[in-house]
Amino acid sequence: MVTAIVMVQAERQRIQETAEALAGVPGVREVYSVTGEWDIVAVLKLDRYDDLDDVVTGHLRKVEGIMRTQTMLAFRTYSEALLDQGFGVGLDESQPE
Repeated sequence: MVTAIVMVQAERQRIQETAEALAGVPGVREVYSVTGEWDIVAVLKLDRYDDLDDVVTGHLRKVEGIMRTQTMLAFRTYSEALLDQGFGVGLDESQPE
């Protein structure tokens, strides 16, 4: 299994639509809106390294609203529980929703 992280800069007025479109791309497992230089982070899980080209250059470049991307490949996966905690940083789960 190949894991890739794609950071996306999107047109400011189209961030939500772009994120929703990314979530529908085959191989994209998770999509997050984030703060900082990048607007969206997409986590890809692919069966083969060759699938990366199909997804990133084939599907992602067709998604409207994307201005720029940067793709990183993961070498190793650490504890899924620790990864989940990392994405929850700054959230206070004791407050009612």
